[in-house]
Amino acid sequence: MAHIIVVGNEKGGAGKSTVSMHVATTLARMGRTVAALDLDLRQRSLGRYIENRDKFTSDAGIKLPNIDIAELPDIDPDTLGPGENIYDQRLSAAITELEPEYEFIVIDCPGSHTRLSQVAHSLADTLITPLNDSFVDFDLLARTDQKGEKILGPSVYSEMVWNARQLRSQAGLKPIDWVVIRNRVGSQRMVNKEKMERAVSQLAKRIGFRVSPGFSERVIFRELFPRGLTLLDLKDIGVKQMNISNIAARQELRDMLKAVNLPGIEVDI
Repeated sequence: MAHIIVVGNEKGGAGKSTVSMHVATTLARMGRTVAALDLDLRQRSLGRYIENRDKFTSDAGIKLPNIDIAELPDIDPDTLGPGENIYDQRLSAAITELEPEYEFIVIDCPGSHTRLSQVAHSLADTLITPLNDSFVDFDLLARTDQKGEKILGPSVYSEMVWNARQLRSQAGLKPIDWVVIRNRVGSQRMVNKEKMERAVSQLAKRIGFRVSPGFSERVIFRELFPRGLTLLDLKDIGVKQMNISNIAARQELRDMLKAVNLPGIEVDI
């Protein structure tokens, strides 16, 4: 059975596709078989990322570790039983087809609440939630008081994860290993950053997730997307001398993957 990694957050711009691509290609570099599903059927950021990679490697005549992007199969509505949802069936059919062939399936969810995203969360063995260092983003996880110091209660996204956990429990599946990745954290010690750190730590204990460091805000990520590249590809395309920012970004990737702690994976990149 494939290990299913869901990268989800109901807010756009959190870095889901960047995280998905780096997790998937790193696993491929380790010799693992990896498939990807992009559930943002409109924007398709991860799908476009992978297509850019295929085109770049083909045009450049080079070979890089790759991942297979899968599509949701079409379902004949007439085959649905009473109360069955076509999106549930499309996702279920895709997973059923991929599971025997791959060790890992990475699912990139849209930055909004959709039926597909909701079902995907209930399938997650590992759930990775990138979270920008902002109380605007944190509000999707929990409501706080006006000072941002006291947690008043879980918010919409946390409630969806809780529902997904309940569905897995009812089905007799292992609990979701939920990891919240703090993305785009500033390098300086600021009051807002310290408040966010305390709030995330409090919420982690309250609703049960682990906290991991993520990626800092770096220009390199915007430059990599058009060619479908990741941080680990730079040497393979002829970059002999990496700058300090690129080296630091690779260390962030290493630290993130160690913290996520996927089964059977020893991080050595």
